[in-house]
Amino acid sequence: MLAAAMRPTALILLLAAAMPLRAAEPGRPMTAAEFDAATVGRTLYYNSGGLAYGAEQYLPGRRVVWAFLGDDCRKGEWYEEDGFICFVYEDTPEPQCWTFFVAQGGLTARFRDDPLGLPLVAVEESPEPMACLGPNLGV
Repeated sequence: MLAAAMRPTALILLLAAAMPLRAAEPGRPMTAAEFDAATVGRTLYYNSGGLAYGAEQYLPGRRVVWAFLGDDCRKGEWYEEDGFICFVYEDTPEPQCWTFFVAQGGLTARFRDDPLGLPLVAVEESPEPMACLGPNLGV
């Protein structure tokens, strides 16, 4: 009798554990002006799920340089579209759109096409340019 009464609770706990983690959003999304003010002239280093993910250098004129961890740098630019901050890179013409928030752990971003996925969190900031591998050395 006791085992039968515990089954629904165990099932609920099992289902909850299987669901993707999604932290509560830290507030309203940043506007393009707020995003530009928070990033221009800086290089931000992002983690996802506690693991190093990549870095992006934010230049004047909404230009950027992005690199996944250990990969070549890619030049690009960003723009605002329907409340998202969208990036287009020289080797990827499809826009990559994100919602950015200011959070206690740093600037946080959620990908538009995967709102339940792990966010990117800016865990380190530097005024120095990125150290680029490959064809964009010294960017």
